Amino acid sequence: MSTNHPKHERTLVIIKPDGIQRSLIGEIIKRYERVGLALCAAKMMVPTRDLIEKHYTLDEEWRQKVGEKSIAAYNAKGVKHPYANPLEAAASILERLCEYMTSGPVMVMVWQGAHAVAIVRKLTGGTEPLSSDVGTIRGDFVLDSYGMSDVDNRPIRNLVHASGTVEEAQDEIAHWFAPDEVLDYKVIATEEVMYAQKMKGILRI
Repeated sequence: MSTNHPKHERTLVIIKPDGIQRSLIGEIIKRYERVGLALCAAKMMVPTRDLIEKHYTLDEEWRQKVGEKSIAAYNAKGVKHPYANPLEAAASILERLCEYMTSGPVMVMVWQGAHAVAIVRKLTGGTEPLSSDVGTIRGDFVLDSYGMSDVDNRPIRNLVHASGTVEEAQDEIAHWFAPDEVLDYKVIATEEVMYAQKMKGILRI
């Protein structure tokens, strides 16, 4: 990318196997397009276990943080967690995630635009569909909850993965795409309206 302007920020989005099976690819893409983001890369694939495991553990502290969060959530409900050790808890979570994410095709995408990471997270909604706001992708199209996924002993089905921070997005994009697979181009109409200092040429004079 040629400048550090905020409009060049990028984020990674993965439509998960349940999103593909629900025939929601077009609807999900539409949500991101109509806010003004540009699709810079996309590919459909059935990911390998190795690809998924590395994706979730790009952050070296992921296992510890996820394990601790899971145990804390159980404790908050007054329920004993199956694992007392955060790393063992994380290993169980990762195993289920790998099974889920390799069960069928996914759509992996790179989106670019001002505040891309935060905008995509806002449009996507919270991790738990039950508590996601109406108007978000997860809030509008999924009825799953942490409680139900715990009962079923599976990961929560929430259609989409979206990068959490700019740094995370950079690492994830590099994990899924070679540099020459990600295009840098102008969406002329969008950029003139949203980013130009002055909007010119609207009136026919």
